[in-house]
Amino acid sequence: MALFTVLVICLSCFILLFLWNRNNTPGRLPPGPTPLPILGNILQLDPKNLSKSLSKLAEEYGPVFTLYFGLKPTVVLHGFEVVKEALIDNGEVFSGRGSIPAFDHNLQGRGVAFSHGETWKQTRHFSLMILRKMGMGKKTIEDRIQEEASCLVEALKKTNASPCDPTLLLGYAPCNVICSIVFQNRFEYSDKKLATMLDLFHESLKILSSPWIQLYNTFPSLMYYLPGSHNKLMKNINEVKKFILEEIKDHQESFDLNNPRDFIDYFLIKMEQEKHNKQSEFTMDNLIATLVDLFFGGSETVSTTLRYALLLLLKYPEVTAKAQKEIQNVVGRLRSPSMQDRNHMPYMDALVHEVQRYIDLAPSGLPHAVTQNIKFRGFLIPKGTSILTSLNSVLHDGKEFPKPETFDPGHFLDESENFKKSDYFMPFSAGKRVCLGEGLARMQLFLFLTTILQRFTLKPLVDPKDIDTTPIANGITTIPPFFELCFIPV
Repeated sequence: MALFTVLVICLSCFILLFLWNRNNTPGRLPPGPTPLPILGNILQLDPKNLSKSLSKLAEEYGPVFTLYFGLKPTVVLHGFEVVKEALIDNGEVFSGRGSIPAFDHNLQGRGVAFSHGETWKQTRHFSLMILRKMGMGKKTIEDRIQEEASCLVEALKKTNASPCDPTLLLGYAPCNVICSIVFQNRFEYSDKKLATMLDLFHESLKILSSPWIQLYNTFPSLMYYLPGSHNKLMKNINEVKKFILEEIKDHQESFDLNNPRDFIDYFLIKMEQEKHNKQSEFTMDNLIATLVDLFFGGSETVSTTLRYALLLLLKYPEVTAKAQKEIQNVVGRLRSPSMQDRNHMPYMDALVHEVQRYIDLAPSGLPHAVTQNIKFRGFLIPKGTSILTSLNSVLHDGKEFPKPETFDPGHFLDESENFKKSDYFMPFSAGKRVCLGEGLARMQLFLFLTTILQRFTLKPLVDPKDIDTTPIANGITTIPPFFELCFIPV
């Protein structure tokens, strides 16, 4: 009986805290569905398809509405016009990073993707500068991707046209591109270190897209002490950090202040230059967190997109045939595809864009936060409020893309079959927080996918009409279902 009384008192306190928090939130937040005490709106959302839930709510409450994840209000932006108005027209104000407890515990607001304020500004500026020095967007990095594409081709040939799961092989290539920038070396596909790290990435991505992590991000103070997959995620991130730290220690023993070799060396030099600055953002912890961001954001996202692309190409053989015909006409069989070829390959360019649009890899991106009070669309959003941008609503806008739920490269082609740009193409988000490695990712996707189609015929194990492209998870990221195929050399 005494225990029951304590529970009732605790529950009552939680309800009172919720009501007080809601009524004392400064500003005038947009309307939204009525939240439950403590739980907020979590029961009104489908954790397996958050995008669909947001679209239904937008029909009722309009393009700007408020959801409560537990006690925490989050303003949702739905549709191209409102997302553009926030991220681009008011980019500075909406450039904050909303809290993501699943990462906050491990990275503690460091790095690029999950940091904010001065840490974010300095780390992002420095990282962009060094990535450009290392060749991002230039011929030097293109050469590295082409070399890695050749290694990938050789690995695919070794499957001997037998059925295989492409997950690991498609993970090695983009991961090695990042390794060449960060460590100045690549790993052989047989290297156990590389395989272990990729396994950690794949498993972590699945966990991040699970309903459990959404629950953890809503109630971190409670969930932290419970068993569950969030503990495995934290363990995985710590393993990746340990791997990175070993590489950093090797660099510290051999690096030359006057002759930087890679990203780590440039960061170590910056650390040395600011070693007497107690407020410096260039610390060992920040270097590790930044490298975690580069690996997760620069390799796993490309790998997953490539895997989903192959599944779609198996499903739609007519699209594959048209792309391969263009590759044959422009590139032929004797040389490697290059970025210059893209200007003469509108269908292949449209195909890569359509893959990214259709699969909607990050349906809501990462949460933003407003850096100051702002009057937006007639509402007063207070400083620090989390902002959820529905990128899905932009990429699947029916006015811009006539058949948004259909995979069709024609969405990016005009009447003359020339490539057609679209302002609605936001798979990397937009504005101040646009993905740091967007240029690198787009180059990899075009070169890797074009090379695979140039050198192989893709053979499905079942009739194309029976292939299911429905994702197995649609949370923070979208994950394709498991499949196998045969790579037949041509």
